Amino acid sequence: MKVKKQKRYIQLYLLMAIPFVFVVIFNYVPMFGITLAFKDYSIRKGIIASPWAGFKYFRQLFTIPIFPTILKNTIVLSLAGLIIGFPFPILLALCFNEVKRARVKKFLQTLTFAPYFISTVVVVSILFQMFSYRYGVVNSVIKFFGGSAVNFWGEGGFFRPVYILSGIWQTAGYSSILYIAALSSVDTSLYEAAAIDGATRFQKVLHVDIPCILPTIVISLVLSAGNILSIGFEKVYLMQNPANYTTSEIIATYVYKTGIEQAQFSFSTAVGLFNSVVNCIVLLIVNKVADKISGTSLF
Repeated sequence: MKVKKQKRYIQLYLLMAIPFVFVVIFNYVPMFGITLAFKDYSIRKGIIASPWAGFKYFRQLFTIPIFPTILKNTIVLSLAGLIIGFPFPILLALCFNEVKRARVKKFLQTLTFAPYFISTVVVVSILFQMFSYRYGVVNSVIKFFGGSAVNFWGEGGFFRPVYILSGIWQTAGYSSILYIAALSSVDTSLYEAAAIDGATRFQKVLHVDIPCILPTIVISLVLSAGNILSIGFEKVYLMQNPANYTTSEIIATYVYKTGIEQAQFSFSTAVGLFNSVVNCIVLLIVNKVADKISGTSLF
């Protein structure tokens, strides 16, 4: 009987084998490369034959003068993006849920989703054009009202707000899909009961919508906190210039410069491993706190 059952589900096993093999090949096999962080890697000798270096490159990371700066920049950018940007998709979803006209709702959703599909290179190009010292739209408006042009890209303090706000504009609409889906599953009888009790629209949102999507919010927050040091490399790198290095140099760009441009493979691997370990620790802590406070967690 067991053999017949196994034959019965053979197609499902084969179907499951495809993603399983994919995950093993592209997620687990490359983990062997982590050993580079503990070796004096030589391209000629290869990973296995290269001599062990122990924690040499981790000590090097913690002693370089720029390490406190890149760690601070990474944490500040990530935390500011999380604190400022995390509520926006939730607010968008709640607003969309209150729009009753289907056509208007679809138009607004399309309008907010569209920026997500714009290439990062194009977004940065738009930002450069908008805030250009000579030809930028912003400076043109400033001049029109009698002000003097501002060299935005020459100021280090300009990088962070532009990076965070442009990121919210680009991703908030797409990220709201998760909460829109959660709101669509809210029991309509709860709205009817709230209406009978005389609840206003705002009270329905506060006492029906938010409590119903709270588990989704908590899970999203935990996952976002688990990527506290994993900021997207491309956008930061494209927005960098000598004038804003003090605020724009982060772990991801530093790994690229040391690992690819300077060919310090062991050192860059050590930096990347440090980044992953910190993310994992933060994920476990936030998940535990979320479980204690709300009773919702990843595991």
